[in-house]
Amino acid sequence: MKVSSCMKSHVVSVHPTTTIREAATILVKKHIGLLPIVDDDDKPIGVVGMRDMLTLELPDFVSFLADVDFVHDFGAVEDTRPSAKTLNKAVKTLMKPAITVDDDCGLLRAYALMLQHNLHDMPVISKEGKLVGITSRVDIGVAILSIWPKAEK
Repeated sequence: MKVSSCMKSHVVSVHPTTTIREAATILVKKHIGLLPIVDDDDKPIGVVGMRDMLTLELPDFVSFLADVDFVHDFGAVEDTRPSAKTLNKAVKTLMKPAITVDDDCGLLRAYALMLQHNLHDMPVISKEGKLVGITSRVDIGVAILSIWPKAEK
């Protein structure tokens, strides 16, 4: 099976000049976890995800702790939000490189790439390099597991 058989083909993407505030609004409105950032030719140049957005709100000390189980409440930090200056920056300042997979890629290879790069979602591109879909670990896992009942008993 190929990734194209289980990807979501209605993908929301933004340009690099979109603000972080606008990108956050799209993530909330569309209830998605990954937002591809594309150039004028619809070719992915990066991604911004929920994890990247929430990092703007996490206190700096979290990155220094191996374990936060002992912190029962972040107190006043829970009510802070990123500044207007931060939210009005272009999303390209927050984006990560786009790790993509071709639409004719096999499911196991795509899943292996996601594991290797610690991704939960991954943009899918055409042979021309244009964004044509998004696949997730769940999409791929369901596609693979759905074949198991048909295996010989």
